[in-house]
Amino acid sequence: MKAIAIAQFGGPEQLKLMDMPEPKPAAGEALVKLEYAGINFIDVYMRSGHYARSHTYQTPLPMTIGMEGGGTIAALGDGVTDLKVGDRVAYCIVRGSYAQYAAVPAWKLVRVPDNVPLPVATALVLQGFTAHYLSHSVFALGPGHTCLVHAAAGGVGQLLVQLARLRGATVIATAGNTEKAAIAKSRGADQVILYRETDFREAVMTITGGKGVDVVYDAIGKDTISRSIRSLKRRGLCVNYGGASGLVQSVEPLALAEAGSVYFTRPHLADYLATAEELHGRAADLFAAYSAGQLAVTIDHEFPLAEASAAHAYLEARNTKGKLLLKVPE
Repeated sequence: MKAIAIAQFGGPEQLKLMDMPEPKPAAGEALVKLEYAGINFIDVYMRSGHYARSHTYQTPLPMTIGMEGGGTIAALGDGVTDLKVGDRVAYCIVRGSYAQYAAVPAWKLVRVPDNVPLPVATALVLQGFTAHYLSHSVFALGPGHTCLVHAAAGGVGQLLVQLARLRGATVIATAGNTEKAAIAKSRGADQVILYRETDFREAVMTITGGKGVDVVYDAIGKDTISRSIRSLKRRGLCVNYGGASGLVQSVEPLALAEAGSVYFTRPHLADYLATAEELHGRAADLFAAYSAGQLAVTIDHEFPLAEASAAHAYLEARNTKGKLLLKVPE
């Protein structure tokens, strides 16, 4: 089969289209014939070596890249009884989706409803699950809460803004330009700050009357984290779930105290998809919201599998205005 793999850590140029053995499903697994692979910053962290010391997301070399995919069941391993060949499925947090086939633990596969297009379903697993656990679990948003969502026009950002509004929260968003600000506004953001023109921390304090927000969702990382912490209200929560500008290397404990005895967390999605019940519950919520017309999913661009390097460069340039996908050839 064709697959995108790396032999060493580095930049997008390390992504190579290679001939690889087609995997065989072990007991408890299903073989997925992939049609789409999702492109995410976690792929960049793995490709570049930033996760080389991670126990949660291991990165042995050589390595087939990709943590999110959608396709159809091609074969079943022993003991798999709740799926059948031909089922449309999507999954995430199993490495190796930049390929024509992937062997995936059956419990991590979600059936895609007939009314949900496969590209949308692929976008709603890793990025959708991320937006769901951030808004429902890390900080359970509700009426009366105010949140700050960075990168609100990106794939996760657009979904997070919508889920926050569905839960009754007030959303302050940041965006890099007027086009992205319009996207964030169209997804339901109450206020949008152009962070390149305005100090977002000062703007947040003006909007909230000096109180700050209950929670900040920060996927930008190095360039924003200190001001994100200082944008919180007393005993608020800063959630750092990505590093588009570079990974956060440290946070001074005293800075949390001085910001109002606030809290800081850096979660992994895998810890919020720890059981089949949790995973399928999040999927059911997301598919139901999409089917009810309450959740818009924007596909920014589809790249051919062979152009994975260009897709990574596009992502790292922070050009995205929605979901990036790789289209896997027959």
